[in-house]
Amino acid sequence: MLTRFRTCIFLVLLVLLGWPLRCPAPLVYTPGEGWRYEPVGEEGSWVRGTPKEQYELAQAAFEAKKYGRALKSAKRTVNVWPFSDYAPECQYLIGRCYEAKGKDQKAFQSYQTIIERYPKLDNYDDIVQRQFEIANRYLAGKWYRLWGIVPLYPSMDKTIKLYEQIIENGPYSEVAPQAQMNIAEAHIRKTFPDYPSAAQAYERAADRYSNQDIGKDALYELAVTYHKQALTAEYDQSIAARAIATFTDFITLNPSDERVEEARRRIVELRTEQARGSFDIARFYEKKYKWDGALIYYNEVLLKDPESQFADQARKRIASIKRRQR
Repeated sequence: MLTRFRTCIFLVLLVLLGWPLRCPAPLVYTPGEGWRYEPVGEEGSWVRGTPKEQYELAQAAFEAKKYGRALKSAKRTVNVWPFSDYAPECQYLIGRCYEAKGKDQKAFQSYQTIIERYPKLDNYDDIVQRQFEIANRYLAGKWYRLWGIVPLYPSMDKTIKLYEQIIENGPYSEVAPQAQMNIAEAHIRKTFPDYPSAAQAYERAADRYSNQDIGKDALYELAVTYHKQALTAEYDQSIAARAIATFTDFITLNPSDERVEEARRRIVELRTEQARGSFDIARFYEKKYKWDGALIYYNEVLLKDPESQFADQARKRIASIKRRQR
């Protein structure tokens, strides 16, 4: 019984596989090209005998917004005539079709294939620009898809990899500096912001593009990122010190920049934060009856921000401890 069942299944599969070769059907097999989908009544209507004719058909279909037809035609050119003069243009059309259909992951990879396979293409800058715009859409929150179909979730980690690929393609292309900045932004936009990684990305942008305006922006954003990190780093005053030093560098290098006043305001805020940190440490030592340690940190409060509310409290605690030590 089981053997008969298996035989029936085999015969059904054999008929199904052979059917497209003998009559019109959605699947058609061509030797050397493999299987392809064909709507009934249109079998082979888009197939041409030369790469030039195939490319022209693909281009015409794309302009007519018949993206499925354009995609099949362009893919056939690339697969059948991979070394023809029309293969790079058709690979580009593949990316454009995927973009038009909203399949940005496939579009990005199609553009990447051009860069790797046809690096001397004339429209290189346009291709990298398109990759950059795709990455920007994911930075803005577009969801990645499983198999290009099933929506999964937005992912800043995947988006960072897209920007890294863009920079690798051309570290000094027109979009590379902003791509480096966007890597930092993606780290900050994570569910749990990764300030250390964002700071590294901004620092890389500031160093690599120091002779461009974006290098100045990167230095400022680096300082802002240190500031944000300092507000979350309990007892880690080294981060606040880095933020102050970076804001100070920014002011020194760009004295006429409109953000200088904001940088000065943030330095004051950071000094207050440093004072708060030292005050908290001093209170810890005082509660443990370690008077010498408490005095050291209360005095640090006075050095870091003598005008703050913490300084007033520190003076009172210093006086109280000294009375105890008499």
